[in-house]
Amino acid sequence: MFSGSDIFILYGTLWGEVMNQTETAERVAEIMLVFARLTGLEPAGAHPRRYLWTDAFAVCNYLELFRETGDKTYRELAVSLVDQVHHTLGRHREDDTRAGWISGLPEADGELHPTLGGLRIGKQHKERSQNEPYNERREWDQDGQYYHYLTKWMHALNQVSRVTGDVKYLTWAIELAQTAHAGFTYIPRSGGRKRMYWKMSTDLIRPLVPSMGQHDPLDGYVTCNELQLTLGKDFGQSSHPALGADIADMKDICKGLSLPTDDPLGIGGLLSDASRIAQLTIKRGSAYGILLESILDSALAGLDCFVKSGSLELPAGYRLAFRELGLSIGLSGAGMLAVWIEENPDLFGRSRVLQGQVESLMGYGETRKNIEQFWMHDMNRQAGTWTGHREINMVMLATSLAPNGFLVI
Repeated sequence: MFSGSDIFILYGTLWGEVMNQTETAERVAEIMLVFARLTGLEPAGAHPRRYLWTDAFAVCNYLELFRETGDKTYRELAVSLVDQVHHTLGRHREDDTRAGWISGLPEADGELHPTLGGLRIGKQHKERSQNEPYNERREWDQDGQYYHYLTKWMHALNQVSRVTGDVKYLTWAIELAQTAHAGFTYIPRSGGRKRMYWKMSTDLIRPLVPSMGQHDPLDGYVTCNELQLTLGKDFGQSSHPALGADIADMKDICKGLSLPTDDPLGIGGLLSDASRIAQLTIKRGSAYGILLESILDSALAGLDCFVKSGSLELPAGYRLAFRELGLSIGLSGAGMLAVWIEENPDLFGRSRVLQGQVESLMGYGETRKNIEQFWMHDMNRQAGTWTGHREINMVMLATSLAPNGFLVI
């Protein structure tokens, strides 16, 4: 099995690139240190700007910089960011009539269990009130809780636990998983299998958007399996019973779901999940049935549609960097996936389908490279589509350049 740095070099070679780890680390460090200053992380601001999705990727980036450089400053930034997220997004907004931890716990108990009430998204405006009519356009800018943001934070906490050796971060991730599962899943009034809400109120009492996110159940299934694995492999503890029940629920919700999408961020998410499933298979020594093939089939269908759409030929003002960079991150795992499958034929079998899928993914190496190069160009970062989403774009670009902190579990 390859180490993280070995894989970094190997998939760079597989993509036909000459990778300079030192230069890449320096570039990522520059981006992430600017991000720390802009958002009030370092130096710490009185009113830091925290956004859960962006911060989850940022934590992984700081951990990767620590692994690459050995500089403990980056590990400290990751830990500080976790603390700041919990004390900002784990509490009610300043413009809310409510105060304190959103879990309702007393101050001291909330410090010990900061994720027990879930975590706010961190949107610009407070959540829609109970009597306020739904407005799809405005809803994008209103607070609440997203399940797929919570799974990203669970993953980030899991990575912190693995790097620091401190089980409390994993404990917080598991508590968040339990809270999210209880808050977002429900049995329809008409009966049948459980489903999930896409967006919930900050207190997890009422759905703000009742439809189900296309990939939310898959994200939950993979992430809970990841937490379960870390609990046993890294900390020698027996499987968490509540997570076992949640995993069974998510597996059931996933049945029959249509996974293909032409959204680049969604495709990237599928590919990232595929990378994690491959690693879970290796570390557990058991396969996940045909799930990997199903995910890759959906991702390839979406990739074909997206590339043929011509979106990547448009000028920067018509493109969303963070969505494209999400795809780039997912594609970065293709080289690693090829190695893992080749090195473990007993676990993955000698399926021609799987081998063909990975070969097809490798053919999109130029797509990944083009996305990165486009958004690294100074002129393209002057576009309003970049500056209007500056922090998330910066962090996703950094993850794309050094994806191991996010992809390798």
